[in-house]
Amino acid sequence: MLAAVYHGPDDLRLEERPVPAIGPDEALLKVLSTGICGTDLRILHGQHRKFPPGTVRIPGHEVVGDLVKVGANVTGLRAGQRVMVAPNFGCGHCRQCVTGNNNRCANYGAIGVNLDGAFAEYLRIPAPLIAQGNLITVAVETDPAAAALIEPLACVVRGQDALRIGPDDVVLVVGAGPIGNMHVMLARLKGARRVIVSEMQPARLPTALEMGADRGVNALEEDLAAVVMEESEGEGADVIIVAAPAHAAQEEAVRLAAIGGRINFFGGLPKDRPTIALDSNQVHYKELVVTGTTACSTSDCRRAAHIVNAGRLDMRRLISARYPLTAIHDAFARAEDRLSLKIVVEP
Repeated sequence: MLAAVYHGPDDLRLEERPVPAIGPDEALLKVLSTGICGTDLRILHGQHRKFPPGTVRIPGHEVVGDLVKVGANVTGLRAGQRVMVAPNFGCGHCRQCVTGNNNRCANYGAIGVNLDGAFAEYLRIPAPLIAQGNLITVAVETDPAAAALIEPLACVVRGQDALRIGPDDVVLVVGAGPIGNMHVMLARLKGARRVIVSEMQPARLPTALEMGADRGVNALEEDLAAVVMEESEGEGADVIIVAAPAHAAQEEAVRLAAIGGRINFFGGLPKDRPTIALDSNQVHYKELVVTGTTACSTSDCRRAAHIVNAGRLDMRRLISARYPLTAIHDAFARAEDRLSLKIVVEP
């Protein structure tokens, strides 16, 4: 089979490899679509802690495909079944795992991170993923490229859980990349009163408006605080989602929030500069709730899959381009152009 294999920073090679053999508790997936995300870009550039020097591994974790082989001991799955793979799995018995937060397991694993992933024609599904329910059925009528976005949507679902978005809420999303646009779509699905998007790449704002935002703001040219006050009748934003790795945006969030507002720091900051100056009096006197979320659990993936399978969100609108595996380098270059949304590889 053809696979894109990481050999070191900026060294991704197309190689022929044997189709993986599976054991009696495993399965083999024929990959139909794999999305490229920010984690994959960090991996490519040697910036991921799970890819230390000397690592040789196939990345790719946003995946949907068809099962072609199922081990003799596997029940509840069959060859020919179309599934997405919730990539994160935990030890299965720690406090985080048993409460449904396997993404927070101290000993977590993930395909495409510490196991070979889905930038390949076939993917071996290890026994822990099958035992923990990480294979989730995808409707056959759903575009596989759109279904490959269930995993990032699951991260968005998790991020919005603590925000309790409802019809009274003015929502501010900072960042109009793929994740920011998913937050717009989900906030609109939840019935938000107004959705504002702030973005420093003005070419991205029309897309955010197409996805359901009521107002797009170029923060380099407009006064974001003034826009928020105008759209919220002077009260501030009830919900703020910082979907960009921006120090200033996190600091500003507490000032733009309404009394009783809820904030999610969705985008992580660079590891070498992780701190901000937070006005804690804003949190104190306005009784703000400030949350952070990371990755997604298997449960989050199941909920996101229900949304996509039911046709409640059309994820195809977020796909900027599709590439064959043979053009993996072009696909990664397109994913880094800061204008495209989701890039999908179709082996």
